[in-house]
Amino acid sequence: MFLPIKKTSAADPDTQAGTLVGTITDRETSEPISFAYLYLEEANRTITAHSDGTYEFRDIPAGTYTLRVTRIGYRTVSQSIEITANETTVVDISLQPTVFSSGAIEVVGSQDNGGNANLEHASKSISGTDLRQNLGTTLSETMDDLPGFSSRSMGSAPARPVIRGLGGERVLILQDGERTGDVSSQSADHAVTIDPMAAEEIEIARGPAALIYGSNAIGGVVNVVRNQIANSMPDHIHGTATLQGETVNTGGNAAVEAGMPIGSFAVQADLNYRTASDLNTPAGTLENSDLQSTNNALGLSYIRPWGYLGAASSLYLNNYGIPPDPEGGHAEGVDIEMEKYQVEGATEVYLPKSSFRSITADISYKHYFHKEIESGGIIGTEFGLLTTNASVKAHHSDLGIFSKGTMGLWAETKDYAVNGANTPDSDAHSFSAFIVEETDWGSLHLEGGLRYDYSRAVPAEENPDSEIGHIRSRTFHALASSVSAIYNFGQGYYLGSTLMHSFRPPSQEELYSEGPHLASYSYEIGNPDLDPERGLGKELFVRYRGDDISAEVTGYHNGFSNYIYPRNTGRQNSRFPSLNDYQFKGANARIYGVEVATEIQLFSNIALNGMLSYTHGERELTQNEQEIDPEANDIQPLPMIPPLKSTVGLTYADDGFQFGGKARIAAKQTRTGDFETSTDGYTVVDLFGQYRFQSGNLLHTFSINAENIFDTTYRDHLSRIKNLMPEPGRNISLLYQLYF
Repeated sequence: MFLPIKKTSAADPDTQAGTLVGTITDRETSEPISFAYLYLEEANRTITAHSDGTYEFRDIPAGTYTLRVTRIGYRTVSQSIEITANETTVVDISLQPTVFSSGAIEVVGSQDNGGNANLEHASKSISGTDLRQNLGTTLSETMDDLPGFSSRSMGSAPARPVIRGLGGERVLILQDGERTGDVSSQSADHAVTIDPMAAEEIEIARGPAALIYGSNAIGGVVNVVRNQIANSMPDHIHGTATLQGETVNTGGNAAVEAGMPIGSFAVQADLNYRTASDLNTPAGTLENSDLQSTNNALGLSYIRPWGYLGAASSLYLNNYGIPPDPEGGHAEGVDIEMEKYQVEGATEVYLPKSSFRSITADISYKHYFHKEIESGGIIGTEFGLLTTNASVKAHHSDLGIFSKGTMGLWAETKDYAVNGANTPDSDAHSFSAFIVEETDWGSLHLEGGLRYDYSRAVPAEENPDSEIGHIRSRTFHALASSVSAIYNFGQGYYLGSTLMHSFRPPSQEELYSEGPHLASYSYEIGNPDLDPERGLGKELFVRYRGDDISAEVTGYHNGFSNYIYPRNTGRQNSRFPSLNDYQFKGANARIYGVEVATEIQLFSNIALNGMLSYTHGERELTQNEQEIDPEANDIQPLPMIPPLKSTVGLTYADDGFQFGGKARIAAKQTRTGDFETSTDGYTVVDLFGQYRFQSGNLLHTFSINAENIFDTTYRDHLSRIKNLMPEPGRNISLLYQLYF
């Protein structure tokens, strides 16, 4: 809970900002709690509490903010607070110990008037125990146990999140709010250029909030928060050091991140190195599935009462293997050497005497390149992508009928080149304008958003005689929209609904690809005549947040006109007989399903948790397909749709100690797309444990995970190599993390 707020005069009477300080304590013992994570939502400020439980936010513009406090082993709390110019606001916080792994949110404040309905959004976040317990080699693996989440994989390194059966371009992956500038969305063999080890938090934006980042993210937006450009001034050096190892691939990871003040500057540094050998499975070793990667960054921020100005530079290198083609396309596999260099700048200027709270601006440049090396050292395909992003956003609090909102402009240019195929070089230019607003009417919380997108794809030269069609420039533009309503019935009950009308122009790969892609076992054929994809998403959910139980049930339905996907034609390519032709096409499609998640505190130290998700995907046959096969059903399953799956687990927690287990259960998947292999159901059992203690000014956490303890043979339906080998066998992973 939050203790009574006290205010004192600020030292500088000329500033238009205030200061927020306080101490975090254990509600049961009154002892200080170290290294809690504090997030001041509207200001997008984050800090970590000191080892003695004290914290301080400096130079906060006057206004109303939502302060959220999370800590491993404690219930997350949130409250609306008021910052007054030229004053220091003192907010002491006491946290309730909890056995819930998710640290269910406890709302503290004006419960009577329903003013906290805005604390229940369509969006979610992962931090604390959840993030550490599920920390995997890839971002996708880290999120795989969330309701509705699956992983499209092709070995150790190339894995990407799939949300409610939607992947690729329909799920935006960001780092600190910016696009990653890689090509992971276009093919299963391409890795995401983010290592989850550096994440402070993972945010999942849905509904209107997703429109800040894109009009095509009907599946959602995954934002990995690293804070490479600091927006708050640390008052001493702080950070984490991490060591991780696992047995299933003799893998190891070492990382350190630290922030420190130097005068009016804040320095943020991240260093990371990961290595792994080939994966072991119950059926043998998955050949050529090793990896070596490093993900490093250095940021510098100039922080003053008017805001901040900062820049950062980062380097991502990843060398990994793609296992051999099960049909013999490349018997020894393919090695991928990937690199990305990035520079970025960001600023925020506070506007204390304006209707707007602040203006933020960002610019980034990414140089991405990877080559796919076949047997004998032959370079088969090379991909190069130069991306420049820029955005400006204005943020406000109370403005007319709206309690807060964001409006802004975003632009992107991409220079894309492929060697080793007939795919032409091409550029893409995009521009967007968006507005997202929120308001509360008593116990009803409303969110709404609009985003206009303009996109133009320009090949290096026009080719009307190409084998895939008339290659030419294409221009697309449309409006995307979303609304969300959440009603707070009181006593922890919420009912909400979200509608989203999405717009997705075809990508450069979908328009112009032509050639072999051995690493993904396919010969890709673009379609320069593709129309844009439009989607209408509907969602209805019921939530309950109580002291001893947290539960949520969600139903959703996404309908698409011109759903674009690479269809396996089943036809061997005439020039590369070992590869099938994959033709990009559009079809009317529907994806719908249900998700259930709950945590129940059975006893003071024991909690039961469970999750269930079901996704059903189908498409309508085109007129041409019906003419070819008049006896075919009008409705066919979509490919790569996850089966019914669930997890059930128990957790025991006492002071700094926690352990438990869970069963991961999946049903058969026999609803398969064209030439897709079905998979059997399975049950896999995992165990986990965690211990944390403080010594002096340091907090130590030790975590152990035992995955697939019975060495069960099973196959994930979304794995592109499920015909070659089953999923990894028994794995023991150890994680040590030091907070300082």
